[in-house]
Amino acid sequence: MKVKFINRSHHALPKYETALSAGMDLRAYLPDGPITLKPFERGLVKTGLFMELPEGYEAQVRPRSGLALKKGITVLNSPGTIDADYRGELCVILINLSQEEFVINDGERIAQMVVARHEQAEVVEVQEISDTERGAGGFGHTGKN
Repeated sequence: MKVKFINRSHHALPKYETALSAGMDLRAYLPDGPITLKPFERGLVKTGLFMELPEGYEAQVRPRSGLALKKGITVLNSPGTIDADYRGELCVILINLSQEEFVINDGERIAQMVVARHEQAEVVEVQEISDTERGAGGFGHTGKN
């Protein structure tokens, strides 16, 4: 499967860093200079990338584990979904969940993107659905102490 990109940044295209990587790193494209996120502040970070996904695929934008653990930086709407018919610039909504300011520099790896196959469901209205052993139990219902 091929994914087409237009790259308006001066950074390399996203790529898989290892042979078994699921995600490709997305880099900040900040030609006007760094962005500072204050504690609990969110911001939209541009990548300079435009993408064409094949029909039946989506791209999921996810946090980078190192940024989350070391700096408290995560993707606010995780995972963010990029639909196959979207043609705008890829941007990432980051939030600073730490107590310290975080500076995002041009070229910094800010998120990862996973391309995944999906299907659209046929929605059918019915009057009842089948019962299961679990039933309506949720939110930790199946956990055992």
